[in-house]
Amino acid sequence: MPGRVRSDSKRGSIPSMEASGNKLVDPTVIVVLGASGDLAKKKTFPAIFALFQQGLLPKDIKIVGYARTKMDEEEFYKRLTSGFDRNKKDPLLSKNFDEKLEEFKKASTYISGAYDKDDGFQELNKHLEELESNNGGKSNRVFYLALPPSVFADVAKGLKKNVYTKDGTNRLIVEKPFGKDTESSKDLISSIKEDWTEDETYRIDHYLGKEMIKNMLVLRFGNVFLDGTMNRNFISNVQITFKEPFGTDGRGGYFDEFGIIRDVCQNHLMQTLSVLAMERPVSFGPEDIRDEKVKVLRCIPPIDRKDVLLGQYTKGKDMDGKDQPGYLEDETVPKGSTCPTFAAMVLWINNPRWEGVPFIMKAGKALDESKVVVRIQYKDATPGIFTGIPRNELVMRIQPDEAVWLKMNSKLPGFATRAVPAELDLSYKQRFEDARIPQAYEALILDAFKGDHSNFVRDDELDVAWKIFTPILHWIDGKDSSDKPKPEEYEFGSRGPASIDEFTKRFGYQRDDEDYHWPTTKVDQQSNL
Repeated sequence: MPGRVRSDSKRGSIPSMEASGNKLVDPTVIVVLGASGDLAKKKTFPAIFALFQQGLLPKDIKIVGYARTKMDEEEFYKRLTSGFDRNKKDPLLSKNFDEKLEEFKKASTYISGAYDKDDGFQELNKHLEELESNNGGKSNRVFYLALPPSVFADVAKGLKKNVYTKDGTNRLIVEKPFGKDTESSKDLISSIKEDWTEDETYRIDHYLGKEMIKNMLVLRFGNVFLDGTMNRNFISNVQITFKEPFGTDGRGGYFDEFGIIRDVCQNHLMQTLSVLAMERPVSFGPEDIRDEKVKVLRCIPPIDRKDVLLGQYTKGKDMDGKDQPGYLEDETVPKGSTCPTFAAMVLWINNPRWEGVPFIMKAGKALDESKVVVRIQYKDATPGIFTGIPRNELVMRIQPDEAVWLKMNSKLPGFATRAVPAELDLSYKQRFEDARIPQAYEALILDAFKGDHSNFVRDDELDVAWKIFTPILHWIDGKDSSDKPKPEEYEFGSRGPASIDEFTKRFGYQRDDEDYHWPTTKVDQQSNL
């Protein structure tokens, strides 16, 4: 149909990273450590299975689960496949679901053992050698740490000492969080580097696997008119917004240890900012991209306390109108906790392109909707012939329902000359009708198999990002001063603290959408957090 793009279109393709020669081929084994946990069940195994269904993994790959939990084969298969419902509902993956599921089970095995003792890892190595016996003892090994960071160092050391193959390639995939501040992050990096090289290490931030984040490079540098306006001369402010409509749901103990800034801002939203604001890389090679991300992060000073708004939700109603408890009513949350469940903060990039442009980062739980959006607001049109004309905005919706919208002004049809806001609408579901958008974990695990580090976090990138956030985190934790901030209360199901509009207005944002709605009105009610 006119105006739609086929998913197999080859035009404008970017050179593949596979040319580096690092792609893993037969024989290969992937070991998922923490195989009995929620992350493995909900994200890791479904992603591996999706790649398996599409024939994107090495032909005779073996999947091995490893955890402390004692399980027989039947119980392991039950846990292994419990998160596959999404795959079954996927039009592409559902076609061969049952057949591939049986093949996947046959390729999967489980070993139980400790994370801090050699004998468990030695048993794992013995099992891998049995699986590799038909390969002359040669194999590539990928180790996926679906584990809490408290055991990263022990596991990395145990794997290197007992399970590291000398007759193939070894890769270590590490999940966030990568520490709690600058010092703990350095300690974690150093402990892993004692045994694993940077080239062998893949630090996952799943936002870097999201389709819209990866599209930002093409949108910026593949469109002259967009890249030409991405600077301080045209842009008034940038907002990166993360909203969740649910609270801690009994996981308050874990959340209270980290808070919304460590959980979302320092990693997911910071990665989004670095990709959005970086300079054009020399190539799409992994190190060229990561070099530019580090360069822009080094231009950002530590966040100032006066540029921060914190909030904590109280009881209210969710999106379905059901009563929900407040954060402090969660029995797993420490009494009297001042941990923020909402944070808005402003970052400044001190370089020639972005000097003076506020990047407003906002994230919150128990809000009125679920979405992640980047909103770039342009400066006012030159006054004179226009009065009160709305600002242009470029909006990139990361999730759900990926879209790019450009708000522009147009003449209202008729005899009178009147400007009204309208939009150029690139909604993925309409434009790329027959394309399947892979889940973020699928994309990143496949990248790890290809040996492509582009969408993984490098050690120096991690270090400079923590330096931006550590001062305010220590302030919030009460480590550096006696004036520990108390978050502003906001009701469950609201847009956040009542002062959020005043806060964004202070940094130049103009909210003029009272009579304007974006195309997907039912999904995005233009609440702007």
